[in-house]
Amino acid sequence: MKFAREIMPKESITTHPPAPRAPDENGSGCRVIAVVNQKGGVGKTTTSVNLSACLAVANKQTLLVDLDPQSNATSAFGISTDDSVLYRALVLGESIAPEQLHDTEIKRLKIIPSTVDLVGAELELADVPKRTERLKAALERHKKDFRFIFVDCPPSLSLLTLNALRAADEVLIPIQAEYFALEGLARLIKTVERVRGSIHPELEMGGIVLTMYDARTNLSRQVGEDLRTHMRDLVYRVAIPRSIRLAEAPSHGRPIIAYDISSSGAQAYLAMASEFLSRAALMGQK
Repeated sequence: MKFAREIMPKESITTHPPAPRAPDENGSGCRVIAVVNQKGGVGKTTTSVNLSACLAVANKQTLLVDLDPQSNATSAFGISTDDSVLYRALVLGESIAPEQLHDTEIKRLKIIPSTVDLVGAELELADVPKRTERLKAALERHKKDFRFIFVDCPPSLSLLTLNALRAADEVLIPIQAEYFALEGLARLIKTVERVRGSIHPELEMGGIVLTMYDARTNLSRQVGEDLRTHMRDLVYRVAIPRSIRLAEAPSHGRPIIAYDISSSGAQAYLAMASEFLSRAALMGQK
């Protein structure tokens, strides 16, 4: 397939899980993961919401940051707010206090919600100093309280996304098992490489997860096989299936494990969380 040649790893691309990393300066074992794809409708927010919920259920203190002005990750937990805490942190440089983190129905999972004001932040960030450093600075004080911080990025390679990439230790890419979704993967990987070459040389490719996967179709199987051939260990063994219950859960303001834990979508994200933790263990993290 054409995309297979386009995304053939070059020497500069990490094609294996990230190497062990020492704790950061404040002694935290926290790891920040940017969930990124410039194409919409590939399961990015679904993965951010449900993977973070599954890790919290596995007794890992987890924070989800909704950096998308559409606020889908926020509404997926039934949360509605006019408090523009992220906007003020990004544009005005204000700190985010612990009490401004919202609880969810999942114990050990908190969220920094999004508001529509983030649309304006995209324009206003263009003129502020250290414009790609704002999210990193805002999250620094919270690292001591969380094992994982997930940032759900907007479906664009914008200043908001650049802030997420600068704040992150690694990138997680959800990708739909179809040709057009894969066409953008090469561009996204090149963007990550540019970020590494300019503002964040320690940024790592953490993994690629297939979403909306249908093992009954030749296309899904071919996409999976080609990705694993060319991206090797970066691709998660678990693939997230198409699931009606998974699609219904956000309308009820609940992650899939709270909405229907017996569904195929819930079982897939629980399995992905287990694989995620296994990768973390291989990196020497406990």
